[in-house]
Amino acid sequence: MYVEIMDTTLRDGEQTSGVSFSTSEKLAITRLLLLDLHVPRIEIASARVSDGERETVKKVCAWAQRTGNLDAIEVLGFLDNGRSIEWIKDVGGHVINLLAKGSEKHCRLQLKQTPQEHFAAISREVEAAKKAGMEVNIYLEDWSNGMRHSPDYVFQLMDHIKTLPIKRFMLPDTLGILNPYDTLAYVHRMVARYPGLHFDFHAHNDYDLATANVFAAVKGGASGVHCTINGLGERAGNATLSSTLTVIHDQLKGTTNVDESKINKVSHIVASFSGITVPPNKPIIGDSVFTQCAGVHADGDNKSQLYYNDLLPERFGREREYALGKTSGKANIRKNLEALGIEISEEDVKRVTDRIIELGDKKEIVTQGDLPFIVADVLKHASLPSKVRIVNYALNLSQGLRPTATVKLIIDGAEFQESAVGDGQFDAFMRAVRNIYRGKLQRPFPTLTNYSVNIPPGGKTDALVHTTITWNYEGNILKTRGLDADQTEAAIQATLKMLNLMEGYDI
Repeated sequence: MYVEIMDTTLRDGEQTSGVSFSTSEKLAITRLLLLDLHVPRIEIASARVSDGERETVKKVCAWAQRTGNLDAIEVLGFLDNGRSIEWIKDVGGHVINLLAKGSEKHCRLQLKQTPQEHFAAISREVEAAKKAGMEVNIYLEDWSNGMRHSPDYVFQLMDHIKTLPIKRFMLPDTLGILNPYDTLAYVHRMVARYPGLHFDFHAHNDYDLATANVFAAVKGGASGVHCTINGLGERAGNATLSSTLTVIHDQLKGTTNVDESKINKVSHIVASFSGITVPPNKPIIGDSVFTQCAGVHADGDNKSQLYYNDLLPERFGREREYALGKTSGKANIRKNLEALGIEISEEDVKRVTDRIIELGDKKEIVTQGDLPFIVADVLKHASLPSKVRIVNYALNLSQGLRPTATVKLIIDGAEFQESAVGDGQFDAFMRAVRNIYRGKLQRPFPTLTNYSVNIPPGGKTDALVHTTITWNYEGNILKTRGLDADQTEAAIQATLKMLNLMEGYDI
């Protein structure tokens, strides 16, 4: 079973609030849809919108003509005594999607026409378009309400236009009111009553049922369906191309000849052009939908891929990932270590897992790029003594005042507290600790000789910070590391490791 896809990102999708594609963006998206995804038909504009749109459509049609794709380019037109036809012909278009009224309410209240007057206007426009050498498809606007409230009108309309030179009859759920049961029944009724005609279904997502209604429409006999990249469209949007493809391919065992492997790339480009971001949990194209979070899932993947389904990420040019956080477990950690080519012992895997769970409990985002830093942090300091502990500390930063710090330490079972002022929060912390060691313990204290901060590649403002501090302790060079989302906390961790490392020196 072949299902014909028509993408209307550049027409209906551009009706998304705040979205307006430039000429270069429309050309780029046209190329992506036709050459990368191999979508057979795309609707790129509405006729007579503006002078700027006219020039854009002219350039898109000129490109399509040069590359042999003009028959795939469609433009929405109106019953306006030939003005839309003239507009589309002038810009080089070949296919008009004529907008008619698919419900009696729209016909009488919006157009102020009787059904017979409307039917006659349709006939005149279709004949004029054919005379101009155009291919004609027709939208039955508000068809879903027509089937629900005025089916006799819908059938009168179809009886009048079924013999006209119209290639496709397009059935929109204009206000997104349908559910899958109604969609199945209504589409099947149209197909059974008018066999041999090509019916398209056009879904809107007001009840979040667009993809389900596409499924039902194809099940009911629709020959084609309309969709947009990322579900762009008026109000709640249209059926999403990526979900439409997978439902047809997997659930209905149909074919579309659209290349799934490029859908993720095209999705991200359109998101950048439109300014409408894709939710991370959006099926197929969301950033996190191929990421396993629970450790039990990663363990199951190691055992005959128990948590795989037919939506393999490789189909869509993506890779499966294993999230790092408090629910990860050792199986997730192993998957990420394997991907990085890092081999460590089972005992060390447990230490790394414990550190990631600790970070996850603080609600920090841990990425695969953070993992080498975590491994280095854990392994390099796994054997340190723990004679020094930070009970708590308070840092204060105020506009116009020098930062202050109060620190409470336990050293060999004894508790010490000091406060200090510094040139920065970490400097104030260090001065307070120095006061404890030099003032109260009468012990030497190291000098900080180098301080460096690294953020894993691709890190954002919530990325883990890897701080490395080099110390001079009575002529001995010590180097310690700290890892946290907060730079000051990472430096404090490195300092605590330095204090415990000092306990191992017999000087």
